Amino acid sequence: MGKGKTLFLGLMAVLVLPFGISLAEDPPSQKKKDSYTWRTAPRHSSGVAPDAAAHANQAIVMVMAADTFGWRGYFAVHPWIIYKRAGETSYTRYDVVGWGGGSVVRKNYAIPDGLWFGSKPEILADKRGEVAEALIDQVEAAVASYPYPREYRSYPGPNSNTFIAHIGREVPGLQLDMPANAIGKDYRALTNPVGMSPTGQGVQANILGVLGFSVGIEEGIELNLLGLNFGIDFNRPALRLPSIGRLGMDDVDQDVANVNDVNDGSTTETGMDVRAEPSG
Repeated sequence: MGKGKTLFLGLMAVLVLPFGISLAEDPPSQKKKDSYTWRTAPRHSSGVAPDAAAHANQAIVMVMAADTFGWRGYFAVHPWIIYKRAGETSYTRYDVVGWGGGSVVRKNYAIPDGLWFGSKPEILADKRGEVAEALIDQVEAAVASYPYPREYRSYPGPNSNTFIAHIGREVPGLQLDMPANAIGKDYRALTNPVGMSPTGQGVQANILGVLGFSVGIEEGIELNLLGLNFGIDFNRPALRLPSIGRLGMDDVDQDVANVNDVNDGSTTETGMDVRAEPSG
């Protein structure tokens, strides 16, 4: 077998294996959400975020991500950020949504910790108390400075992952390490191919989110090829793989004494636009 063929087969295995693992962990035959349409998919509270009223005296900043709608959920996630200052009894949420006119940056588009068209969100960053309070002004400034407020492309970006990655770069105190399947997080304009990685604590070189690499304490080493990411996290040992995102140790710091202090799904903030079509 020639070296070229061996290299090709090796590359195909690296590309296909993570997708196969993703299918095995969440087979289509067992996915109730496959029967949902974007109009009927549930978007109620997941119970992931602490009840804002019950934690009125505590500042909270959280970044979440859930599988995108339909078949795209095997490949990519949709992230968003929520926060509240001490003394507030409701969250503010920001994410990028590609459907509709005007700015793609949406404020309070949906319930703070709501299911994303049937998919339960996972926590990417969780800061509370004085640490969170100190970050909120920085988060709001990062939202305002997002460079693509009227641009959206599911692949390779700019998209919802590009938006949250921008916040991570501008607010390194979040320690935001986005998973490898956050397609679009590495999108950089041709005029700005080198800079900080999405964690805000590493270095990145990338061309339009389709070719490049990132190196840093939080993310380890990650290569980007055609928008797919492969790497190794040495800080908290794990493989970074397309489709899967992360395979290994958990990567979320929670600045709270009781990390299980979440509500029972009774988050009451609404603001959900039930007419909106899903996008990642």
